[in-house]
Amino acid sequence: MKSPPQRRLVDRLRQIALFELGGLLLITPPFMWLSGVGLEHSLGLLASAALVAALWNAAYNIGFDRVEGHLTGRTADRRPWRLRVIHAIGFELGLLLLTLPLVMAWTGLGWLAALLADLALAAAYVVYAFAFNLAYDRAFPICAAPATGPAPPD
Repeated sequence: MKSPPQRRLVDRLRQIALFELGGLLLITPPFMWLSGVGLEHSLGLLASAALVAALWNAAYNIGFDRVEGHLTGRTADRRPWRLRVIHAIGFELGLLLLTLPLVMAWTGLGWLAALLADLALAAAYVVYAFAFNLAYDRAFPICAAPATGPAPPD
């Protein structure tokens, strides 16, 4: 089966930048409120985590899209709901492994407290990632030759 077209680099960079900016704007205020950490420290930690997340985002999404495209022949913007949920959870689990040491070092929390804080951030971002990627795919479809078969049900 021939793999479908993938997002171009400029499209992927736009996706990552919008995702991370939106995440910082949405997640920083509740993080500050719940953690009691001031704006400067919260923003510093979340911006550092956003940088890690941006790099992970690029690697994860490119890899996931290629594997999905190879196995199914469809483009990422035609991904069905069930696979979108798997995609979002997989992204956040991988990111959790990458950011736990950062949260521990930045906050001075032990591994269990840092894990709980990181899990809370991951839970917030799972919901955000699902909604963002669905909206992004609708706003910026992958332009290519028509795909075969009907679009997946929403």
